[in-house]
Amino acid sequence: MAENILYRLYEWYISRNLVPEKMPKHVAFIMDGNRRYSKLQGNIDVVKGHEMGVNILEKVMDWSIELGIEIITAYAFSTENFNRSKHEIDGLMNLFVINFKRLVDNPKIHKYEVKVKVVGRTELLPDNVKEAIKEAEDATAQYNKRFLNLAIGYDGRLEIIDSFKKIIKDVQDGKISIDDVDEELVSKNLYTAGLDDPNLIIRTSGEERLSGFLLWQSSYSELYFCETLWPELRKVDFIRAIRSYQARERRFGA
Repeated sequence: MAENILYRLYEWYISRNLVPEKMPKHVAFIMDGNRRYSKLQGNIDVVKGHEMGVNILEKVMDWSIELGIEIITAYAFSTENFNRSKHEIDGLMNLFVINFKRLVDNPKIHKYEVKVKVVGRTELLPDNVKEAIKEAEDATAQYNKRFLNLAIGYDGRLEIIDSFKKIIKDVQDGKISIDDVDEELVSKNLYTAGLDDPNLIIRTSGEERLSGFLLWQSSYSELYFCETLWPELRKVDFIRAIRSYQARERRFGA
């Protein structure tokens, strides 16, 4: 009880000087550490670690809404993750189905008008996952106040290649000319078309790399790395990242 009170006091203490006007509009997350967490808990089933990670993402959405952050993008499953064991992949796909279906009727999603979108090569996913994704996207398609983006079947290099392929086809079809190709056109053809680039990218578990996440969009993003494993992420860890972001002098192009 006393420990909980002390934690709440500390949470209040480190959040008291946050500046609403300097709050990042778009925060992206590399949710790293689910598998390591499973091992550290006595080699529990790795899928259980991913399940814990889903719970943390729900909390992050709550914290973001509370702080006034409009866009969240989370790296949930890369194309390279298809190389993992069948047991882990099947478990993850089952979690996707369950949780996308939950989003359809999630009261908070509708109360705060959160638009759900999946970015990546969804054609690589099983049919039941694609169907669940469509249900969640259709149920929130009318919203535009807040955005929850999940990168599934995602690879940043492939995203850029796919963007170029669309542009090349439009040139070949005579819809645009070579001179029309610029940064804005590339951005419009990315999986994240229509979204602001992330102001802040947070990676958990102590690793300090992007691992192919939002390679084009992260050109001017602030990066924050923390030691905490994703399933153990606390609100104070999130607030520290926001405090660090607000303390930085953002110099675009320098």
